[in-house]
Amino acid sequence: MLCVFQLHPDLPSRADMFRRASSLVFGQAVRHASLDSSNFVLERSLNRVQLLGRVGQDPVMRQVDGRSPVTIFSMATNEMWRSSEPQEGSTGGPGEMSQKTTWHRVSVFKPGLRDLAYSYIKKGARILVEGKLDYGEYVDKNQVRRQATTIIADNIVFLSDNERDRA
Repeated sequence: MLCVFQLHPDLPSRADMFRRASSLVFGQAVRHASLDSSNFVLERSLNRVQLLGRVGQDPVMRQVDGRSPVTIFSMATNEMWRSSEPQEGSTGGPGEMSQKTTWHRVSVFKPGLRDLAYSYIKKGARILVEGKLDYGEYVDKNQVRRQATTIIADNIVFLSDNERDRA
């Protein structure tokens, strides 16, 4: 079962995703003052992330100091490669397979998407998250200043049926 929660019911084609990304690049203009304050220069910028992976924990919903609630969950992405040098004693074939797992913190603020994510995303589900990177600082319980990188999701595509994944 494939569930897609976005504006149109079909999965976007690569061309559609490219057009969407291009429109984001060309649609975002940032003004900044040049050395001569009477001239303004338009600069384009883009902060866009796509992650395809598995959910590491069931989402939690938090609300702090009267702000809008946020759904938060972790997500793992894997990178695999084969080392270029063969192992000792091998017959000259390719090297050993290696894998690196990277964990990401995902926050969902968008009201409809936030509630869907909280209700339907479960640990182990395979999803595609689109959003932007956000860097922030916080002070932990030991009064140590820490930095955190978060993906602010604005689109989530559900790629697996949780019942099937449990089997």
